[in-house]
Amino acid sequence: MAYETLLVERRGPVGWLVFDRPDAGNAMDATMFRELEAAWRELDDDPAVRVIVNTGNGRAFQTGVDVVQLGRDKQALREQSRRTRDAELRLTAWHNQVWKPVIAAVNGVCAGGGLHFVADADIVLASSNASFVDPHVSLGQVSAYETIGLVRKSPMEPIVRMALTGRYERITAARAYQLGIVSQVVDPPGRLREEAQALAEKIARNSPAAMAATKRALWGALEAGLSEACLAGGQHLAGMWGHPDQAEGPLAFAERRDAAWQQT
Repeated sequence: MAYETLLVERRGPVGWLVFDRPDAGNAMDATMFRELEAAWRELDDDPAVRVIVNTGNGRAFQTGVDVVQLGRDKQALREQSRRTRDAELRLTAWHNQVWKPVIAAVNGVCAGGGLHFVADADIVLASSNASFVDPHVSLGQVSAYETIGLVRKSPMEPIVRMALTGRYERITAARAYQLGIVSQVVDPPGRLREEAQALAEKIARNSPAAMAATKRALWGALEAGLSEACLAGGQHLAGMWGHPDQAEGPLAFAERRDAAWQQT
């Protein structure tokens, strides 16, 4: 499928979903909102893709809703407004129930709605010049979905501070690492994609079925109490019993070779 606002690529077992509106800070216009759902589905449905990396072209990673378009044509984002109101978003891998591992490679500023893609990624890498800012309240808007997601994965107070200071304060990549928002800061920044590809290839060597079940169990734990999460996790674990990968894994280890995992 051809896209106007995104680049969708494959590099070995790694699929890349790249925001491609650099002149607009990769802000999401009506076209990108439509294309995101299709792009996630395309990569998730491709059996050759085992891990997905999400990044941006240009100086910004993602800067949220295109307020220029919103100001000029309020009807253009009417469908997105309805989905926001009804909690039916289809922007991120989590929104679209993508169970392949997803790495966000934050290459510059990540603002407002761009934080969706950080909160909903499995692993986040950031270039050393990346920054995180939530300008919602500075525009008279409510900070909700993005920061709600982030407070489930990192300490609450710094996220509240970011939400309430709005555009007047940013979290640096180094600070985001301290807070656990990102797991790796890449310096120099130009090595970000190389590092993301290397990490994705490392992850891609594992059983796709086992990784999908693990991801379901861990993300499910964010939405449940401890007892419920452990019960659900046990069901995902037992669901792999008898799967060919559980026999192939130990055999490949004993034979000192890469495993030939079953395609999902």
